[in-house]
Amino acid sequence: MDEIVSPVAVVDEDKCRRNIRHMVTKAKKAHVAFRPHFKTHQSIAIGKWFREAGTEKIAVSSVIMAEYFATDNWQDIMIAFPVNIREISKINELASRIRIGILIADSHIVESLVQKLTAALDFYIKIDVGSHRTGFSPDVMVPIENTLNQAKANGNLRFKGFVAHAGHTYQTRSLNDVQKIFKEGAGALAKLTNYFRKDYPEIIASWGDTPSCSLMNEFPGIDEIRPGNFVFYDLMQYHLASCDWNHIAMVVAAPVVARHPERNEIVLYGGAVHLSKDFIDLDDEQLIYGECVKFTERGWERFSKPVYVKRLSQEHGIVACPEEYFDDFCPGSLIGVVPVHSCLAADLIGRYYEITEGKFLEA
Repeated sequence: MDEIVSPVAVVDEDKCRRNIRHMVTKAKKAHVAFRPHFKTHQSIAIGKWFREAGTEKIAVSSVIMAEYFATDNWQDIMIAFPVNIREISKINELASRIRIGILIADSHIVESLVQKLTAALDFYIKIDVGSHRTGFSPDVMVPIENTLNQAKANGNLRFKGFVAHAGHTYQTRSLNDVQKIFKEGAGALAKLTNYFRKDYPEIIASWGDTPSCSLMNEFPGIDEIRPGNFVFYDLMQYHLASCDWNHIAMVVAAPVVARHPERNEIVLYGGAVHLSKDFIDLDDEQLIYGECVKFTERGWERFSKPVYVKRLSQEHGIVACPEEYFDDFCPGSLIGVVPVHSCLAADLIGRYYEITEGKFLEA
C-alpha cells in the first residue's frame, strides 16, 4: 500500500462480490426484481461486479450519475430522486437513447414535464411511508389521481408504479422494529399499487433501504427492491445488525500524522471531508465518527479493544487510542477507518484501492 499517500477508500473485492451475490440470490428466492442503487459506490469498475452477477437495471440519485453509468452501457436506469425540471434537457437526451425512469414527488411538476418532455420515459410516483423526507401520502388518493391524469397529456410519460424508501429503518435497534416498519410501509405501498392496477395493470411497487432488504427474507406486496449500501455496509449498518463485521467491504485508509500520548490521542489525515460528519451515539454518550482497524497482508482486522474516531475537523481525524495500541499508530503509517456511512465517505473520496490485488480501481 506504499502508493497510498492521502485518504482513499479501500475495498475488498471478494467481500463486495459476496455481498452482491447474497442480495441477488435473496431477490430471486423472494421472487422480486433487483434494481441495486449505485449511489453508494458510484464506480463503473464496481458496477461491472454487479453486471457479472446478473444485474441488468440500476438506480442512481442524480442525472449526472445516470449519464456516467450510461457510458458503460447500462440501459435501464431509475433516477431515484425527485425530478429536477431544470435538468430536463439532459433527461431528454438520456431518454432518447436508454430507458430512464424519473420520480415525481409533487404534482405541480407534471405541467412542466408535459410541456418540456420530448422523449419517452418511465415515471414513478414517490410515496412517503413514514420517513417524511418527501413523497405523496399513501392514504390520500386525489393528489395521485390528479398527477396521473395530468401526465396523460404527454404520451411520452409512461406510468411505471410507486416507489418508497423507508429511511426510518436507520433509527431502529432491532429486527422487530425493522419488520414493523416494513409491514406497515410495504402494506400501504401494496394497497396503493393494487388500487391503481385496475387502470394501470403493469405497474409495480418498488422498495428500497438496506436494513430491511438485509434483514427480511420475504417482501410481500413488493415487486422490486433497491438497496444500495449493502455492497460495502458500514459501521452504522453493523450497529443496526444489518450485517456481520466480516460483511463490511470498505474502509478509509488514513495516514497517521501525529501522536499525543499525554491525552491518548492520535491524529489522522482523514477528517470530515473524507469521512463525513455522520456519527453514532453510543450508550455512554460518546459520539463515534468511525472505528479504526489494522491493515493486514490481505485485508484488515479489528483491534481487540475498540479504537474510535471521536472528533473531526475538515482534514483532521482525532482518535481515542488505548495506550497499548500507540505503536500501531506511528506517524507515516496507514490506519483503516470503518466509516459510519460508507455512501458519503465513498462520494467524498471518489477513488478506490482494491486491497487483495493491491491496485487502484479504474474510474
